[in-house]
Amino acid sequence: MGHLGALLFLLGALGALADICNIPQVDHNLVQSLGQHLLPWMDQLSLEYLNPSIYVGLRLSSLEASTKEALYLHSLKLDYQQSLLRLASSDDNSDLPAKPSMGQLALYMLALRANCEFVGGHKGDRLVSQLKRFLEDEKRTIGHNHKGYPHSSYYQYSLSILALCVHQKRVHDSVVGKLLYAVEHDHHLHQGHLSVDTEAMAGLAFICLERSNLNPNLRNRITLAIRTVQEKILKAQTPEGYFGNVYSTPLALQLLMTSPMPGVELGTACLNARSALLTSLQDGAFQNVLMISQLLPVLNHKSYVDLISPDCLAPRVMLEPVTVPPSETQVPEDIYVLLKVPSVWPPYRHTISVPAGSSLEDVLKKAQELGEFMYRTEASLSGPYLTSVMGKEAGEREFWQLIQAPDTPLQQGIADYRPKDGETIELRLVTW
Repeated sequence: MGHLGALLFLLGALGALADICNIPQVDHNLVQSLGQHLLPWMDQLSLEYLNPSIYVGLRLSSLEASTKEALYLHSLKLDYQQSLLRLASSDDNSDLPAKPSMGQLALYMLALRANCEFVGGHKGDRLVSQLKRFLEDEKRTIGHNHKGYPHSSYYQYSLSILALCVHQKRVHDSVVGKLLYAVEHDHHLHQGHLSVDTEAMAGLAFICLERSNLNPNLRNRITLAIRTVQEKILKAQTPEGYFGNVYSTPLALQLLMTSPMPGVELGTACLNARSALLTSLQDGAFQNVLMISQLLPVLNHKSYVDLISPDCLAPRVMLEPVTVPPSETQVPEDIYVLLKVPSVWPPYRHTISVPAGSSLEDVLKKAQELGEFMYRTEASLSGPYLTSVMGKEAGEREFWQLIQAPDTPLQQGIADYRPKDGETIELRLVTW
């Protein structure tokens, strides 16, 4: 009976492990290389480049950037204090820097919590009030019958609830109820497809609410919604192992690592995702700082939910700047990219010549220099995104989609994607 008992215990333990999303250790040099991508951005302390996600990602990682971290947080505080003053002001002065989105303010709150700070005092109260006012406005936009959509996105809506939650700030049941309804009725669909990163962010917000018990009257619905989100994300796993795509996988793993799923082969799914991510890392797919900052916590078995009670004394490995040996300067060859815009009249179609290794943004700049083409962008935490092409603005619930001919949507933005010689890129105005 003793041997049988031991066998049953082992089988039970293996079954429990199958219910848990556990990511085995990744090669330290690979993690260091990812962190080194963030260091140059930490030297850019101007309003245009400051990104709270960088600080959050590093603090939840196994890496440390020494005094750069303190300086970066100090710069974030100065910038966002000024931003709050601009938000409170009714003066629409175009000479002032752009006001931050609610998603940016929410990430700033996560950054404060990553340094084991709670928002407090007059400035902290103002920040909390701004986020709560944003959520109330978005709740009214969605409507009592749930027929509307947020002006921003359910991603920013979820992120704002999460940011308030980790600071132990309660939002009204009706605000949480809108997000619950969206999950329960598939309102996170984007162009007919599941938005994995939005679902994951909603799930992280729900897990925080469940653990903090800030909305006890909704506890049962919140618990069911967490399971619903997990199941949707698992169903979205591709044959390669990604949850949705390579760039939505880190946030999906943050969610799946945070809460077990009894009776589900969660461990296998997460191991497959890890293998897919490792392949992408080795291929250099992760260059965008926002995506890197979402992946680094996963590689340290952390998630944004850990900001409920962060461990600010955990030992971390010092990041060293990468040293590039001097090499002979070589002039890159030119490549040719066919740029098409069928959503305007007359349609635009022109072959653009740029040096090999140029980004899609370089292609657009060159096309504008040549004449007959114009575009505008807005800054975001994930890089510049198109708002206008050939004078045509993206309207409400519209966006300019980047298409690799004949019909493959690009997963990267204009600053990160690097076209190949002979490629055709289409800018297509679509409705979501």
